[in-house]
Amino acid sequence: MMRALWTASTGMSAQQLNVDNIANNLANVNTIGYKKTRAEFKDLLYESLERETIRNGEGKPVNLQIGHGVRAAAISRFFTTGNLEQTGNPTDLAIDGQGFFFVLGPNDEELYTKDGSFKLSVDDDSNRLVTSDGYYVQSDVGEIDLGNDISQISIDEAGIITVKRGDDTIEEIGSLTIVTFANPAGMESVGRNFYKETGASGEPIDTDNDGSGGTILQGFLEYSNVQIVEEMVKLIQAQRAYEINSKSIQTADEMLNTANNLRR
Repeated sequence: MMRALWTASTGMSAQQLNVDNIANNLANVNTIGYKKTRAEFKDLLYESLERETIRNGEGKPVNLQIGHGVRAAAISRFFTTGNLEQTGNPTDLAIDGQGFFFVLGPNDEELYTKDGSFKLSVDDDSNRLVTSDGYYVQSDVGEIDLGNDISQISIDEAGIITVKRGDDTIEEIGSLTIVTFANPAGMESVGRNFYKETGASGEPIDTDNDGSGGTILQGFLEYSNVQIVEEMVKLIQAQRAYEINSKSIQTADEMLNTANNLRR
């Protein structure tokens, strides 16, 4: 059986995965806090048909090797800052930098997100800052309990939260917990705009509002960093690569057919 059949089939599988990844990027082009990904590939095992042989300055200086195709190596995520869009909503927050918001999920699961489209949830006549899923956003004092009788919420660039009451009194609630990671690309995506730490990402580093995680922008949202034109170009490249690999299979099949039809 010709190697080309199996080699080209690995190329088609690789480009199918590439298109799957591009499609996911394009599907999330308007997702708040989404970070684009890129499929990466490596070549497969090589078969040495003839090795280099140099003796006394004579012989074959190069190997005769044939590859066996390609395989998926990784899908990398890029955490460059996306477009910042002003909304005017006081509970909409964006991080202009590499930091993440810290959120407690079900069963006190520690989650991290770039999606700052937070909401107010009333619990026991007290307002708390939560995600769209109802998970509590964390601060240096734990859950962000804003109390009641709120007339204004202010969050400065360092993440310090202050509330103005109906009687014009001003109360400082705490400061948002903004964390960074040594290797954010190693974090695990768990859906719903959340990430979890892994051994590859390292433990979360609490910035303690020193600015290393970025600047907090109130009334803004960070949208996806996906560039549609870039993804469309990649999509065309992947489609053409898929077509040429299928053409390789067709060519190998025609060659086998010719060999099968030989007459003495």
